[in-house]
Amino acid sequence: MARGVGPLLWGRGRRLGSVAFRQQKWKSFVSTQPKMPPCDFVPEKYKSYPYERMQKIREQNISPSLRMYYKKPLLLHQGHMQWLFDYEGRRYLDLFAGIVTVSVGHCHPKVTTATQKQLARLWHTSNIYMHPSIQEYAEKLTSLLPDPLKVVYLTNSGSEANDLAMFMARLYTRNFDIISFRGAYHGGSPYTLGLTSIGLYKHGVANGFGCSTTMLPDVFRGPWGGSHCRDSPVQTVRKCSCSEGVCHANDQYIEQFKDTLNTSVPKTIAGFIAEPIQVQTGFGRAGSHFWGFQTHDVVPDIVTLAKGIGNGFPMAAVVTTKEIASSLAQNLHFNTFGGSPLACVVGAAVLDAIEEDGLQKNSEDVGTYMLLELAKLRDKFEVVGDVRGKGLMIGVEMVTDKDSCHPLPAEEINQIWEDCKDMGVLIGRGGLYSQTFRIKPPMCISKKDVDFAVEVFHTALQRHMEKAAAK
Repeated sequence: MARGVGPLLWGRGRRLGSVAFRQQKWKSFVSTQPKMPPCDFVPEKYKSYPYERMQKIREQNISPSLRMYYKKPLLLHQGHMQWLFDYEGRRYLDLFAGIVTVSVGHCHPKVTTATQKQLARLWHTSNIYMHPSIQEYAEKLTSLLPDPLKVVYLTNSGSEANDLAMFMARLYTRNFDIISFRGAYHGGSPYTLGLTSIGLYKHGVANGFGCSTTMLPDVFRGPWGGSHCRDSPVQTVRKCSCSEGVCHANDQYIEQFKDTLNTSVPKTIAGFIAEPIQVQTGFGRAGSHFWGFQTHDVVPDIVTLAKGIGNGFPMAAVVTTKEIASSLAQNLHFNTFGGSPLACVVGAAVLDAIEEDGLQKNSEDVGTYMLLELAKLRDKFEVVGDVRGKGLMIGVEMVTDKDSCHPLPAEEINQIWEDCKDMGVLIGRGGLYSQTFRIKPPMCISKKDVDFAVEVFHTALQRHMEKAAAK
């Protein structure tokens, strides 16, 4: 496995001594709290129920399956671009963007104005009638996709879009089995749970019949690959024998996939679903390309779109070829709210904001800058095992040490996470053991925001090392 690099790595025989030796030096770094960048936006005064009453209502009237972050959950009140404000007026830099849904910024003025105008004109009429915005949006959206992906079916969520994509694949091919990568999340509906390959989401009832998984090509934790195998500005620290431009790990993972085809599914399948990176990669977030699949020089038969498509508005889409779309038209398939006038206007305004604000380029520039800055922390701290990603979709995997790659214990990850929140930075969690910090901010963040976020993360890591040394 990985061998340590960087100034804070040491041999097993003298690890405790090294920690103690550096303890006083770390203390000098954490005496001051990182200074948050200025923001000229002033939130409205909070006027709803007190925090304690909100908690009580949550406990009594909202499903317990809807879990919340942090020991003391945040009560958020207002958002502005990359910033969130709680009920007491505290400001936070949002690096998780509503689980990667806020693409262009909270309450982006262009999207807000377009939505307000449509609200005053027409909220809803189902697809039994035409309305201008669905045709206008379908043309605008499909113009950004390569041929022959020119037919769109609009839905309300990503789970629903993936559910429909599975249905289309089965109808068109007249086959049933579908393969996904282990570690993937594709939704929580009974259909898509078969594709979702994370134990935390699995319930003890039958679901996802006809779905199989195959090994995820993971050059950090998987059996093959290393420092020359990633399409990313930052490579893993694990060394490999691959020469530049030639990835032997690629061949190994393809052979493993062939083994799945030979052992786990029938000779013919309905489809294979995969994210280009196991996070949401569309709408310019990858930086180098508008769609994640374009980074691999492939054109899928079906593409599902959600998350950043509506900047937080509940909408999603399935885009496919005319031939595949026709298989669904053999009988009735109807969606009451998908493609509503309001949703289509929101979607179009998001596309306009991405282009007019240069957010794809900003994702590439600021995201690459952040990846490189976080890689410096990986090289400095033994518990930062891996930094990966592209554009403004970044994962930071926490480990006990780089040799074993064992996930950092939950209580230690939680403390780093809580410290970041207390200093004003909100980040997500992911991975099979919730050991990976997910950093996917609104695409409008700046390099000054990154400097603040990295300094906060640095401070939280130093505090963690102090506590570890004191034990």
